[in-house]
Amino acid sequence: MRGWFDQAIGGLPRQFWLLWTGTLINRLGSFVVIFLAIYLTSDRHFSQSQAGLVIGLYGVGGALGTTVGGVLADRWGRKPTMVTAQFGAAALMLTLGFAHHYSQIITVTFLLGFFSEAVRPAFSAMMVDVVPERDRVRAFSLNYWAINLGFALAAIGAGLAAKVDYLLLFVVDAGTTLITALILLTLVRETRPSRTAARPAAGTGGAGGGLITVLRDRVFVTYLLVSLGGIVVMMQHMSTLPIAMTADGLSAATYGWVIAVNGVLIVLGQLFVPKLIGGREPSRVLALGSLVIGVGFGLNAFADASWFFALSVVIWTLGEMIQSPSYATTVAALSPAAMRGRYQGLNSLSWSAGTALAPIAGGFTQEHFGDSVLWIGCFAVCALVAVGHLVSGPSRQRRIEQIAPTVASTEPAEVPVPAVTEPVADSPAKLPTR
Repeated sequence: MRGWFDQAIGGLPRQFWLLWTGTLINRLGSFVVIFLAIYLTSDRHFSQSQAGLVIGLYGVGGALGTTVGGVLADRWGRKPTMVTAQFGAAALMLTLGFAHHYSQIITVTFLLGFFSEAVRPAFSAMMVDVVPERDRVRAFSLNYWAINLGFALAAIGAGLAAKVDYLLLFVVDAGTTLITALILLTLVRETRPSRTAARPAAGTGGAGGGLITVLRDRVFVTYLLVSLGGIVVMMQHMSTLPIAMTADGLSAATYGWVIAVNGVLIVLGQLFVPKLIGGREPSRVLALGSLVIGVGFGLNAFADASWFFALSVVIWTLGEMIQSPSYATTVAALSPAAMRGRYQGLNSLSWSAGTALAPIAGGFTQEHFGDSVLWIGCFAVCALVAVGHLVSGPSRQRRIEQIAPTVASTEPAEVPVPAVTEPVADSPAKLPTR
């Protein structure tokens, strides 16, 4: 056990652990997004479509935020981008708690999405900057573990806080976001590579020009488009799933503990995943994860009790655990060092697009066609995503092999000697972040 523990966490740089700590604190207070759909329909008495539009606008704001955040991470710097975004998000979170009219809620939610998601590309780029390639599978798994430990505890805590007063959700969320901003401001150092540190490999665009250069990388864009369908399905757990459960007579607190199963399983098992998937073909890992996620969400078509919904969460969580490390390290491996912020920005943009599309498409389907059509459709989408990963996998592998020599020249010069690890990082790449 001690040897496994050393393999899982040993040898990672101090700055990674500062980022990890910020992630954990931020996620411990991530109350609002988890319960936003229930808050809008139960406390503010909006319709399902109205609630879907509000949550969708969060995604639209996030899409713009990641676009701007990715470019700023490369041009302005990782640290100033993250600090500005986090302070802005904390202020807007508190403002949303006091907003009452629909127009106010729409406007503030849009801005909150912009600032909350602008931090993502800079954060991911900084993590790639400070962690050597051989350790990235472990690093991304540890970060994902922190995300879900915080998520599990936040889901339970938010359910209890909602019983007291929904405003408490916004206050706690704003507070933890502010603490994270202070950690980034006072303890984290800038890591942006110099503009001449590395040159993009052929076929990935030039060194400048914002996200347009990334959009010319057809291999990377294809990868994001294939993954988008899976993101839309995954985001149903924060939009249509709570609405379906409350329609079956289950309380907000019940939804809280059911969705907390997702975080608990990841906390208990995620650190074992790198050993499980090490050395395996990333496209096959991504395809398998997509299928398992589809089965889990598809089972909701037959669920009418809390235990059945919890079972479906167990199944799609297993798929998420398999898939997530492969997604993030694939994005990292496909990103030229001089353009990491922009590549991470476009990756975050795909998540924001999925966050925007999920409640709009899911809410429309749920309201006009019913839950059964929604959940069976989720399975069909995941099956198509799995096929897409298998078909496009070889071209991604060729691109990774093409970029690897230029990225290796920008690896951190001074890093702690890692503990003895499995040769998992020798396989090209893998992960998403929620």
